[in-house]
Amino acid sequence: MDRREFLKAATGAGAAVLAGSLVASAADKGEDGAGKKIRGVNLGGWLVLERWITPTLYGGVEAEDEYTLCEKLGQAKAADRLKKHRETWIVADDFKWLAKCGINAVRLPVGYWVLEENPPFITGKETLDWAFRTAAEQGIRVLLDLHGVPGSQNGWDHSGRAGALGWHTSKENIEHSLRVIEGLAEFCQRYSNLLGIELLNEPRQEVPLDILQSYYSNAYARVRKHLPPARAAVIFHDGFRPKAWGNFMQAPDCQNVFLDTHLYQCFSDADKNRGIQAQVQLAVVQRKSELDAIRQRHRCIVGEWSCALPPGSLRGLQGLDLDAALRAYGSAQLLSYDSTEGWFFWTYRTEKSDTWSFRTCIERGWLPEHYRD
Repeated sequence: MDRREFLKAATGAGAAVLAGSLVASAADKGEDGAGKKIRGVNLGGWLVLERWITPTLYGGVEAEDEYTLCEKLGQAKAADRLKKHRETWIVADDFKWLAKCGINAVRLPVGYWVLEENPPFITGKETLDWAFRTAAEQGIRVLLDLHGVPGSQNGWDHSGRAGALGWHTSKENIEHSLRVIEGLAEFCQRYSNLLGIELLNEPRQEVPLDILQSYYSNAYARVRKHLPPARAAVIFHDGFRPKAWGNFMQAPDCQNVFLDTHLYQCFSDADKNRGIQAQVQLAVVQRKSELDAIRQRHRCIVGEWSCALPPGSLRGLQGLDLDAALRAYGSAQLLSYDSTEGWFFWTYRTEKSDTWSFRTCIERGWLPEHYRD
Protein backbone atom coordinates (compact mmCIF):
# COMPACT_ATOMS: atom_id res chain seq x y z
CA MET A 1 0.00 0.00 0.00
CA ASP A 2 1.24 3.47 -0.84
CA ARG A 3 2.02 5.56 2.23
CA ARG A 4 0.04 8.51 0.97
CA GLU A 5 -2.94 6.26 0.31
CA PHE A 6 -2.93 4.99 3.89
CA LEU A 7 -2.46 8.41 5.47
CA LYS A 8 -5.25 9.82 3.31
CA ALA A 9 -7.56 7.06 4.52
CA ALA A 10 -6.58 7.58 8.13
CA THR A 11 -7.14 11.32 7.82
CA GLY A 12 -10.53 10.63 6.30
CA ALA A 13 -11.48 8.49 9.26
CA GLY A 14 -10.41 11.28 11.60
CA ALA A 15 -12.47 13.78 9.68
CA ALA A 16 -15.49 11.52 10.01
CA VAL A 17 -15.01 11.51 13.75
CA LEU A 18 -14.97 15.26 13.99
CA ALA A 19 -17.79 15.78 11.51
CA GLY A 20 -19.99 13.34 13.42
CA SER A 21 -19.14 14.88 16.80
CA LEU A 22 -17.84 11.54 17.97
CA VAL A 23 -15.17 12.90 20.26
CA ALA A 24 -16.77 12.96 23.70
CA SER A 25 -17.25 16.28 25.42
CA ALA A 26 -16.17 16.71 29.01
CA ALA A 27 -19.78 16.35 30.14
CA ASP A 28 -20.18 13.14 28.14
CA LYS A 29 -17.10 11.41 29.48
CA GLY A 30 -17.70 8.59 31.90
CA GLU A 31 -16.33 8.42 35.42
CA ASP A 32 -15.95 5.69 37.97
CA GLY A 33 -17.33 5.71 41.48
CA ALA A 34 -14.57 8.06 42.62
CA GLY A 35 -15.30 10.58 39.88
CA LYS A 36 -12.22 9.73 37.86
CA LYS A 37 -11.89 8.34 34.36
CA ILE A 38 -10.63 4.76 34.41
CA ARG A 39 -7.57 4.30 32.24
CA GLY A 40 -6.19 0.91 32.97
CA VAL A 41 -4.25 -2.17 31.98
CA ASN A 42 -4.90 -5.87 32.56
CA LEU A 43 -2.28 -7.88 34.40
CA GLY A 44 -2.78 -11.00 32.30
CA GLY A 45 -0.71 -14.16 32.54
CA TRP A 46 0.15 -13.55 36.20
CA LEU A 47 -2.34 -15.10 38.63
CA VAL A 48 -4.19 -16.81 35.80
CA LEU A 49 -1.84 -18.29 33.23
CA GLU A 50 -2.18 -18.17 29.46
CA ARG A 51 0.42 -20.12 27.54
CA TRP A 52 0.55 -17.66 24.63
CA ILE A 53 1.46 -14.83 27.04
CA THR A 54 4.26 -16.71 28.85
CA PRO A 55 5.28 -19.70 26.71
CA THR A 56 8.61 -20.15 28.51
CA LEU A 57 6.75 -20.87 31.76
CA TYR A 58 5.49 -24.06 30.14
CA GLY A 59 8.97 -25.18 29.11
CA GLY A 60 9.43 -28.93 29.24
CA VAL A 61 5.77 -29.66 29.95
CA GLU A 62 3.10 -30.62 27.41
CA ALA A 63 0.23 -28.58 28.80
CA GLU A 64 -2.21 -26.14 27.25
CA ASP A 65 -3.60 -24.63 30.45
CA GLU A 66 -2.76 -23.92 34.08
CA TYR A 67 -4.66 -26.95 35.38
CA THR A 68 -2.71 -29.39 33.23
CA LEU A 69 0.61 -27.64 33.90
CA CYS A 70 0.15 -27.96 37.66
CA GLU A 71 -1.17 -31.50 37.36
CA LYS A 72 1.81 -32.72 35.34
CA LEU A 73 4.40 -30.93 37.46
CA GLY A 74 2.92 -32.10 40.73
CA GLN A 75 2.16 -29.84 43.69
CA ALA A 76 5.71 -29.23 44.91
CA LYS A 77 7.23 -28.45 41.51
CA ALA A 78 4.20 -26.44 40.40
CA ALA A 79 4.32 -24.35 43.57
CA ASP A 80 8.01 -23.66 43.06
CA ARG A 81 7.63 -22.73 39.38
CA LEU A 82 4.64 -20.49 39.98
CA LYS A 83 6.25 -18.80 42.98
CA LYS A 84 9.19 -17.75 40.82
CA HIS A 85 6.85 -16.61 38.05
CA ARG A 86 4.63 -14.57 40.35
CA GLU A 87 7.63 -12.87 41.92
CA THR A 88 9.17 -11.88 38.57
CA TRP A 89 6.42 -11.41 35.96
CA ILE A 90 5.06 -8.28 37.68
CA VAL A 91 7.35 -6.36 40.05
CA ALA A 92 7.16 -3.05 41.92
CA ASP A 93 8.86 -1.17 39.08
CA ASP A 94 6.03 -2.18 36.76
CA PHE A 95 3.49 -0.38 38.93
CA LYS A 96 5.81 2.64 39.08
CA TRP A 97 6.07 2.64 35.27
CA LEU A 98 2.29 2.42 34.86
CA ALA A 99 1.74 5.28 37.30
CA LYS A 100 4.30 7.38 35.46
CA CYS A 101 2.29 6.87 32.27
CA GLY A 102 -0.87 8.06 34.00
CA ILE A 103 -2.48 4.64 34.27
CA ASN A 104 -4.72 4.78 37.34
CA ALA A 105 -6.13 1.25 37.51
CA VAL A 106 -5.29 -2.37 36.82
CA ARG A 107 -7.67 -5.23 36.12
CA LEU A 108 -6.33 -8.26 37.92
CA PRO A 109 -7.57 -11.68 36.70
CA VAL A 110 -7.77 -14.38 39.37
CA GLY A 111 -9.08 -17.93 39.41
CA TYR A 112 -11.40 -19.59 41.90
CA TRP A 113 -8.28 -21.11 43.44
CA VAL A 114 -6.57 -17.84 44.39
CA LEU A 115 -7.66 -17.88 48.05
CA GLU A 116 -8.64 -21.51 48.63
CA GLU A 117 -7.17 -24.92 47.96
CA ASN A 118 -8.46 -26.38 44.69
CA PRO A 119 -5.89 -28.96 43.52
CA PRO A 120 -3.98 -29.13 41.29
CA PHE A 121 -4.06 -25.31 41.20
CA ILE A 122 -1.70 -23.34 43.45
CA THR A 123 -3.21 -20.63 45.65
CA GLY A 124 -2.00 -17.04 45.33
CA LYS A 125 -3.16 -15.13 48.41
CA GLU A 126 0.26 -13.64 49.14
CA THR A 127 0.69 -12.37 45.59
CA LEU A 128 -2.81 -10.92 45.61
CA ASP A 129 -2.12 -9.06 48.83
CA TRP A 130 1.20 -7.80 47.48
CA ALA A 131 -0.50 -6.57 44.28
CA PHE A 132 -3.04 -4.48 46.19
CA ARG A 133 -0.44 -2.98 48.51
CA THR A 134 2.07 -2.21 45.77
CA ALA A 135 -0.57 -0.70 43.51
CA ALA A 136 -1.76 1.50 46.38
CA GLU A 137 1.75 2.89 46.84
CA GLN A 138 1.53 4.25 43.29
CA GLY A 139 -2.04 5.55 43.54
CA ILE A 140 -3.34 2.73 41.32
CA ARG A 141 -6.66 1.06 42.03
CA VAL A 142 -7.47 -2.59 41.43
CA LEU A 143 -10.42 -4.16 39.66
CA LEU A 144 -10.44 -7.78 40.82
CA ASP A 145 -11.73 -9.99 38.02
CA LEU A 146 -12.93 -13.58 38.57
CA HIS A 147 -11.39 -15.02 35.41
CA GLY A 148 -11.86 -18.74 36.03
CA VAL A 149 -14.61 -20.71 37.77
CA PRO A 150 -15.26 -24.43 38.44
CA GLY A 151 -16.30 -26.28 35.29
CA SER A 152 -15.14 -23.36 33.08
CA GLN A 153 -17.50 -20.65 31.87
CA ASN A 154 -16.09 -20.71 28.34
CA GLY A 155 -13.85 -23.74 27.80
CA TRP A 156 -10.87 -21.51 27.04
CA ASP A 157 -7.46 -21.79 28.67
CA HIS A 158 -7.78 -18.46 30.44
CA SER A 159 -10.53 -19.95 32.60
CA GLY A 160 -7.85 -22.20 34.07
CA ARG A 161 -8.83 -25.30 32.14
CA ALA A 162 -9.45 -25.59 28.43
CA GLY A 163 -11.99 -27.99 26.97
CA ALA A 164 -15.55 -28.53 28.14
CA LEU A 165 -17.96 -25.71 28.94
CA GLY A 166 -19.42 -27.08 32.15
CA TRP A 167 -19.83 -24.26 34.66
CA HIS A 168 -23.50 -23.53 34.07
CA THR A 169 -24.58 -27.18 33.92
CA SER A 170 -23.89 -27.78 37.61
CA LYS A 171 -25.65 -26.07 40.52
CA GLU A 172 -22.62 -26.91 42.67
CA ASN A 173 -20.30 -25.11 40.25
CA ILE A 174 -22.45 -22.00 40.43
CA GLU A 175 -22.79 -22.18 44.22
CA HIS A 176 -19.03 -22.68 44.52
CA SER A 177 -18.48 -19.59 42.36
CA LEU A 178 -20.79 -17.57 44.59
CA ARG A 179 -18.79 -18.65 47.65
CA VAL A 180 -15.62 -17.59 45.87
CA ILE A 181 -17.07 -14.17 44.99
CA GLU A 182 -18.12 -13.61 48.59
CA GLY A 183 -14.70 -14.70 49.81
CA LEU A 184 -13.02 -12.25 47.46
CA ALA A 185 -15.31 -9.43 48.61
CA GLU A 186 -14.57 -10.18 52.25
CA PHE A 187 -10.84 -10.39 51.56
CA CYS A 188 -10.86 -7.04 49.71
CA GLN A 189 -12.47 -5.11 52.56
CA ARG A 190 -9.00 -4.28 53.88
CA TYR A 191 -7.85 -2.41 50.74
CA SER A 192 -8.70 1.24 50.23
CA ASN A 193 -7.62 1.10 46.58
CA LEU A 194 -10.18 -1.52 45.55
CA LEU A 195 -12.00 -0.25 42.45
CA GLY A 196 -14.45 -3.12 42.20
CA ILE A 197 -15.10 -6.80 41.65
CA GLU A 198 -15.95 -8.34 38.29
CA LEU A 199 -18.32 -11.25 38.83
CA LEU A 200 -17.22 -13.44 35.90
CA ASN A 201 -14.99 -13.02 32.87
CA GLU A 202 -16.27 -13.86 29.39
CA PRO A 203 -19.03 -16.43 29.91
CA ARG A 204 -19.73 -17.90 26.47
CA GLN A 205 -22.93 -17.26 24.55
CA GLU A 206 -23.87 -20.87 25.15
CA VAL A 207 -24.48 -20.05 28.82
CA PRO A 208 -28.25 -19.38 28.96
CA LEU A 209 -29.07 -15.79 29.76
CA ASP A 210 -31.45 -16.64 32.59
CA ILE A 211 -28.77 -18.70 34.37
CA LEU A 212 -26.19 -15.96 33.90
CA GLN A 213 -28.53 -13.23 35.14
CA SER A 214 -29.46 -15.29 38.19
CA TYR A 215 -25.80 -15.82 38.99
CA TYR A 216 -25.00 -12.12 38.55
CA SER A 217 -27.89 -11.08 40.81
CA ASN A 218 -26.89 -13.51 43.53
CA ALA A 219 -23.22 -12.59 43.20
CA TYR A 220 -24.08 -8.90 43.49
CA ALA A 221 -25.85 -9.62 46.79
CA ARG A 222 -22.83 -11.61 48.04
CA VAL A 223 -20.48 -8.72 47.27
CA ARG A 224 -22.73 -6.15 48.90
CA LYS A 225 -22.74 -8.13 52.17
CA HIS A 226 -19.14 -6.96 52.58
CA LEU A 227 -18.68 -4.00 50.24
CA PRO A 228 -21.35 -1.27 50.03
CA PRO A 229 -21.74 0.71 46.80
CA ALA A 230 -19.62 3.55 48.10
CA ARG A 231 -16.70 1.15 48.64
CA ALA A 232 -16.62 -0.80 45.40
CA ALA A 233 -18.18 -1.14 41.98
CA VAL A 234 -19.68 -4.40 40.78
CA ILE A 235 -18.95 -5.27 37.16
CA PHE A 236 -20.69 -7.86 35.01
CA HIS A 237 -19.47 -9.02 31.59
CA ASP A 238 -21.98 -8.89 28.75
CA GLY A 239 -21.47 -12.56 27.82
CA PHE A 240 -20.86 -11.42 24.21
CA ARG A 241 -24.47 -10.22 24.12
CA PRO A 242 -24.21 -6.46 24.68
CA LYS A 243 -27.80 -5.79 23.59
CA ALA A 244 -29.41 -8.44 25.78
CA TRP A 245 -29.36 -6.77 29.17
CA GLY A 246 -32.23 -4.26 29.06
CA ASN A 247 -32.82 -2.83 32.51
CA PHE A 248 -30.86 -5.54 34.30
CA MET A 249 -29.17 -4.58 37.59
CA GLN A 250 -30.40 -0.99 37.57
CA ALA A 251 -30.86 1.52 40.40
CA PRO A 252 -32.36 1.72 42.93
CA ASP A 253 -32.03 -2.02 43.55
CA CYS A 254 -28.43 -2.14 42.35
CA GLN A 255 -25.93 0.67 42.83
CA ASN A 256 -22.49 1.39 41.35
CA VAL A 257 -22.74 -1.27 38.64
CA PHE A 258 -20.87 -1.37 35.32
CA LEU A 259 -21.34 -3.50 32.24
CA ASP A 260 -18.06 -4.76 30.78
CA THR A 261 -17.70 -5.38 27.06
CA HIS A 262 -14.58 -6.67 25.30
CA LEU A 263 -13.75 -5.32 21.86
CA TYR A 264 -11.31 -7.06 19.54
CA GLN A 265 -10.99 -6.90 15.76
CA CYS A 266 -8.71 -9.85 15.08
CA PHE A 267 -10.61 -13.11 15.58
CA SER A 268 -13.62 -13.37 13.28
CA ASP A 269 -13.71 -14.09 9.54
CA ALA A 270 -14.98 -10.56 8.99
CA ASP A 271 -11.97 -9.20 10.88
CA LYS A 272 -9.60 -11.23 8.72
CA ASN A 273 -11.14 -9.86 5.53
CA ARG A 274 -11.00 -6.22 6.62
CA GLY A 275 -8.23 -3.89 5.41
CA ILE A 276 -6.54 -1.37 7.67
CA GLN A 277 -8.74 1.54 6.56
CA ALA A 278 -11.86 -0.45 7.37
CA GLN A 279 -10.38 -1.52 10.71
CA VAL A 280 -9.75 2.10 11.68
CA GLN A 281 -13.20 3.15 10.47
CA LEU A 282 -14.85 0.38 12.50
CA ALA A 283 -12.92 1.29 15.63
CA VAL A 284 -13.56 5.01 15.45
CA VAL A 285 -17.17 5.10 14.20
CA GLN A 286 -19.07 1.85 14.70
CA ARG A 287 -17.54 1.06 18.07
CA LYS A 288 -18.50 4.50 19.38
CA SER A 289 -22.06 3.97 18.17
CA GLU A 290 -22.23 0.55 19.82
CA LEU A 291 -20.93 1.90 23.11
CA ASP A 292 -23.33 4.83 23.03
CA ALA A 293 -26.20 2.37 22.67
CA ILE A 294 -25.01 0.41 25.71
CA ARG A 295 -24.63 3.61 27.71
CA GLN A 296 -28.30 4.43 27.22
CA ARG A 297 -29.00 1.81 29.90
CA HIS A 298 -25.74 0.92 31.63
CA ARG A 299 -22.56 2.53 32.80
CA CYS A 300 -19.98 0.81 30.67
CA ILE A 301 -16.30 -0.05 30.56
CA VAL A 302 -14.24 -1.71 27.85
CA GLY A 303 -12.51 -4.29 29.99
CA GLU A 304 -10.32 -5.70 27.22
CA TRP A 305 -8.93 -4.38 23.93
CA SER A 306 -5.57 -4.44 22.17
CA CYS A 307 -3.68 -3.29 19.11
CA ALA A 308 -3.73 -6.78 17.59
CA LEU A 309 -4.98 -7.12 14.01
CA PRO A 310 -5.10 -10.05 11.58
CA PRO A 311 -2.02 -10.31 9.34
CA GLY A 312 -4.12 -9.56 6.28
CA SER A 313 -5.15 -6.16 7.62
CA LEU A 314 -1.49 -5.12 7.64
CA ARG A 315 -0.38 -6.88 4.46
CA GLY A 316 2.23 -4.92 2.53
CA LEU A 317 2.98 -2.53 5.39
CA GLN A 318 6.38 -2.28 6.99
CA GLY A 319 8.59 0.25 8.72
CA LEU A 320 7.04 3.70 9.04
CA ASP A 321 3.84 2.62 7.26
CA LEU A 322 3.27 -0.24 9.67
CA ASP A 323 3.89 2.03 12.66
CA ALA A 324 1.47 4.60 11.24
CA ALA A 325 -1.18 1.94 10.74
CA LEU A 326 -0.93 0.65 14.29
CA ARG A 327 -0.89 4.19 15.70
CA ALA A 328 -4.03 5.02 13.75
CA TYR A 329 -5.76 1.87 14.97
CA GLY A 330 -4.75 2.45 18.59
CA SER A 331 -5.81 6.11 18.48
CA ALA A 332 -9.14 5.25 16.85
CA GLN A 333 -9.92 2.84 19.67
CA LEU A 334 -8.94 5.33 22.35
CA LEU A 335 -11.25 7.94 20.84
CA SER A 336 -14.19 5.55 21.10
CA TYR A 337 -13.43 3.86 24.40
CA ASP A 338 -12.64 7.07 26.25
CA SER A 339 -16.32 8.01 25.89
CA THR A 340 -17.20 5.26 28.38
CA GLU A 341 -16.46 5.16 32.10
CA GLY A 342 -13.05 3.81 31.16
CA TRP A 343 -10.99 0.98 29.68
CA PHE A 344 -8.33 -1.66 30.35
CA PHE A 345 -5.83 -2.68 27.65
CA TRP A 346 -5.13 -6.42 27.34
CA THR A 347 -2.46 -6.97 28.52
CA TYR A 348 0.41 -5.24 30.34
CA ARG A 349 3.17 -7.41 28.85
CA THR A 350 3.79 -10.57 26.84
CA GLU A 351 6.89 -12.54 25.97
CA LYS A 352 6.41 -12.44 22.20
CA SER A 353 3.13 -10.90 20.99
CA ASP A 354 3.97 -7.22 20.64
CA THR A 355 0.56 -5.82 19.66
CA TRP A 356 -0.95 -7.43 22.78
CA SER A 357 1.65 -5.85 25.08
CA PHE A 358 0.79 -2.40 26.42
CA ARG A 359 4.37 -1.76 27.37
CA THR A 360 5.68 -2.72 23.94
CA CYS A 361 2.97 -0.68 22.19
CA ILE A 362 4.13 2.42 24.06
CA GLU A 363 7.81 1.69 23.49
CA ARG A 364 7.16 1.25 19.75
CA GLY A 365 5.08 4.44 19.57
CA TRP A 366 1.82 2.68 18.68
CA LEU A 367 0.10 4.09 21.76
CA PRO A 368 0.55 7.43 23.56
CA GLU A 369 3.08 7.65 26.38
CA HIS A 370 0.77 9.50 28.79
CA TYR A 371 -2.87 9.04 29.88
CA ARG A 372 -3.68 12.12 31.92
CA ASP A 373 -6.37 14.67 31.10
